[in-house]
Amino acid sequence: MPLARSLSFTSLSGLEEWDEEFDREDAVLFEIAWEVANKVGGIYTVIQTKARLTCEEWGENYFLVGPYMESSVRTQVELIEPCNAALRRTIDKMNSSGCKFAAQCDEPPHIVAHFHEWLAGLGLVLCRQRQLPVATIFTTHATLLGRYLCAGNVDFYNNLAEFNVDKEAGDRQIYHRYCLERAAVRCAHVFTTVSQITAIEAEHLLKRKPDIVTPNGLNVKKFSAMHEFQNLHAQSKARIQEFVRGHFYGHLDFNLDKTVFLFIAGRYEFSNKGADIFLEALARLNYLLRVNHSDVTVIAFFIMPARTNNFNVETLKGQAVRKQLWDTAQTVKERFGKKLYESLLVGQLPDVSKMLDKEDFTMMKRAIFATQRQCLPPVCSHNMLEDSSDPILNCIRRIGLFNTAQDRVKVIFHPEFLSSTSPLLPMDYEEFVRGCHLGVFPSYYEPWGYTPAECTVMGIPSVSTNLSGFGCFMEEHIADPSAYGIYILDRRFRGVDESCNQLTSFLFQFCQQSRRQRIIQRNRTERLSDLLDWRYLGRYYVSARHMALAKAFPDKFIYEPQEPTSATGFRYPRPASVPPSPAHSLHSSPHHSEAEDEEEPYDEDLEAEKDRVNIRQPFNMPNRNKNQTVGLPEKN
Repeated sequence: MPLARSLSFTSLSGLEEWDEEFDREDAVLFEIAWEVANKVGGIYTVIQTKARLTCEEWGENYFLVGPYMESSVRTQVELIEPCNAALRRTIDKMNSSGCKFAAQCDEPPHIVAHFHEWLAGLGLVLCRQRQLPVATIFTTHATLLGRYLCAGNVDFYNNLAEFNVDKEAGDRQIYHRYCLERAAVRCAHVFTTVSQITAIEAEHLLKRKPDIVTPNGLNVKKFSAMHEFQNLHAQSKARIQEFVRGHFYGHLDFNLDKTVFLFIAGRYEFSNKGADIFLEALARLNYLLRVNHSDVTVIAFFIMPARTNNFNVETLKGQAVRKQLWDTAQTVKERFGKKLYESLLVGQLPDVSKMLDKEDFTMMKRAIFATQRQCLPPVCSHNMLEDSSDPILNCIRRIGLFNTAQDRVKVIFHPEFLSSTSPLLPMDYEEFVRGCHLGVFPSYYEPWGYTPAECTVMGIPSVSTNLSGFGCFMEEHIADPSAYGIYILDRRFRGVDESCNQLTSFLFQFCQQSRRQRIIQRNRTERLSDLLDWRYLGRYYVSARHMALAKAFPDKFIYEPQEPTSATGFRYPRPASVPPSPAHSLHSSPHHSEAEDEEEPYDEDLEAEKDRVNIRQPFNMPNRNKNQTVGLPEKN
C-alpha cells in the first residue's frame, strides 16, 4: 500500500499523523543492538524505554536481537516459545546450523532491520552485500571517531571540517572499527542520528548527512496532582540531608534548610562530561557567596564511578556517629515522655527541672563528646586506588575546596553508582535525583544526554550545553529555557573561561532563589516532560521506518519528503507569571522577604493550561494485539 508523506524533522509538530495506515501484517521489524537486554550504556535505555511503544505499533511482528548474556537473561528476559511459525522454523534452523539465517516463509514479508551503532553494523553491511530483501536503518548515537577525538582534548567542533579522518582513526588504532561504522552508514537505506549536533558531526566524520534525526525519549509517568512530585522531592531531600548530617558531623555549622544540593553524574570522562568546568565554577561560586555574605550553603555531589578499594573509614564513621546520636535522642525522648505522661496523669504540671535526671545528661554529654572531630569532612567517600593521579581530586586540591568552615561550597565525590543497598548513601539514582535541587551537566561532548532529560521528567532543573543533543533540542522548542529550569551553557561559541563565568552566573542566580521560586520553577520543569515522552518522539522512528520501506520496496511504498516551511513547529512561550530568577525580578533590594514573594501573582493551573496548548496530543499507535507479550521487559 503506498505511503504519501511530507517530513519535517526540525520540530515535533512537523510530524503529523499519516494520512493512511499501511498493513503491518505484511511487515516485520527487527531491531539489532549490542545493548538489547545488556545494560552497558545509554542505548540500553533507548531500547528498553521505547520497547512498549514499538510493540504497540508492530505487535508480534517486532523482534529485538542482541547478545546472549547469561547474567542479563536471568533478570531481564522471559524465555518463551515463538508463536510465529516461520520464526520458530528459522530459530530451529539457526540452532542446528550454527546461527545461520534462513527465511522459510511461504510469502516473505517486508522486513525492516534497524541497526544501532557500529557493533551491530556488520549485519547491515552483509545484508546489502548479499542483496537480501531487507529495508535497513542505521542509527549512530555517537560517532566512534568523535569520542576518541574529544577524549584527546582536541578543539573538536572548530576543526570538524579539517580532520583527516583516515589518519586520525589510524593514529588511534581504531581504523578497522571506523571503516565498519562508515560502511554501515554508506550502505543503510536510511541513516539517522539522535541530535542535530551529532548530525553535523556525522556529516563530516562519516561523510553522509543523516536522513532524519531521531531524538531519545523516556517513558514519562504523569502524576494526577501537581503536588505529588513535589512531595517526592521533599522526601528524597530529607534522606540526603540525613547523609549530610553524618558526613559533616562535628562541622555542621550551616543551616540545612538553606542548603542547595547540586550534582553531576555519568561516565568518568573528566573533560567530556564537563567535570573540569563544573569544579572551576564551584570555586568561583564559593568566592561570590563568601564576599556577598550569603547564608546559603552549596553541596555539590560528583557521582562518577572510578576504581576504589572500599568506603572511606571516616565516611562510614560519620554515618555511625549520626545513628548513635539519633538513638540517644530517641532514648532520652522516651524517658522524658514517660515522666511527662505520669505527671499529667496525676493532674500536675510537670517540673521541667526534674524531667531530665543526671543519667540523661550523662548520656547526652557522651553523645556530644563522640561528635568531636579533629579532621575536616572527607571530600571523597571512598579510598581511591589512584588518588594521586585522579583528575577530580587533583582539581579539588588545586582550587582548594576542602570542606572547611569558611567554604560556602562543599564537595562530595562519590566514585560509585548509587544503590539502595549501600551502607553509606542508601538511595537509588532516581530517588537521589529527585532530592537534589539542580543537576549540572556542562558536557563538551554529549550526543544526546539522558541525565538532564531524566532531571526534566522528574521536575528537577538542570544545566546543559549547546554542544549536547538535549540542550540543542530544548533551545529549539522553548523560547526561554531558563524560565523553565533548563539552563543552556554556551560552550560552542565561547572560550572555556567565558563558559565558566556563565556557569558561575547560573549557579549564583539559582542560589539567590527563594524556596517558593524554586517550587515554581520545578513545576515548570516537570511540565516539559511531555516533550521527552516516547509518545511524542516515537514518531521520528516511525518516519525512519516508512522512509526505509519506500527506498527498499519502491513498488510497494511511496515516500515524498518535502522541505519544512518556516511556520512549521512550535516553541514553548515564556511563562506569563513572575520569573523564577532573581536576576529579572523587580525587587529594589536583593534581600527581599518571603512575604514579598507571596504577593507576586502566580496561578499554577492557569499557567500549566497555557503550556499544554503549545504541545500536540500524544501519538497513539494502532493497538494490534492487546494481549501481546514483549520479549524485552519494561523493567529491569
